Amino acid sequence: MKRRAFTHVAAGAALSAAGTWFSLAQAQAKKPEAGTDYQVVDPRAPVEAPAGKIEVVEFFWYNCPHCNAFEPALQAWTKNLPKDVSFRRAPIAFQESFVPQQRLFYTLEAMGLVPKLHAKVFAAIHVEKQNLARPEAIVEWISQQGVNREQFVAQYNSFTVATKAGKALQLQNAYKVEGVPALGVAGRFYTDGSMAGNMQRALQVVDTLIADQRAGRG
Repeated sequence: MKRRAFTHVAAGAALSAAGTWFSLAQAQAKKPEAGTDYQVVDPRAPVEAPAGKIEVVEFFWYNCPHCNAFEPALQAWTKNLPKDVSFRRAPIAFQESFVPQQRLFYTLEAMGLVPKLHAKVFAAIHVEKQNLARPEAIVEWISQQGVNREQFVAQYNSFTVATKAGKALQLQNAYKVEGVPALGVAGRFYTDGSMAGNMQRALQVVDTLIADQRAGRG
């Protein structure tokens, strides 16, 4: 979903023309190119990964239908990451109304609930059609998941979560994120579905960039 287009667009629309399929297959086969399949980030974006690790960041928004559609593929990809790759998520905030969901993610992270509830947030919004845009709605939904309401609210309003949300905004700007889902690599490279052709190929682009970083070619 592009930064200036927040309307819900059907995710994963079928490619109807045979020529389009052929072009996509060609794009997937060739080596990714800077300026076409990904962008070089200059100046470099900050990273949190320890020395010797290659950091990959997913930029997402819970309300984004494309992020929801991408989540299963991303989950499968992260399960097979090499030991020298460090993965993290960064919820974006293109406008102030996105901040409650930023805080939701970082509260789940702080409470160790991302594995249990991250996918459920997507399902609540995109399958159950719940509106989780406001803090009050978020807290009500969280309490229905068996999470202690008082502990969640305290963490949600904490300085730590506010600081992480602020850093996510800085990271988003450093990578010059224009739409989600998107992926950043090592503070140096940025790709998304628009550049790569689709998000599955974006993961392939990331794999290539990781290999290049590992080999000292980046």
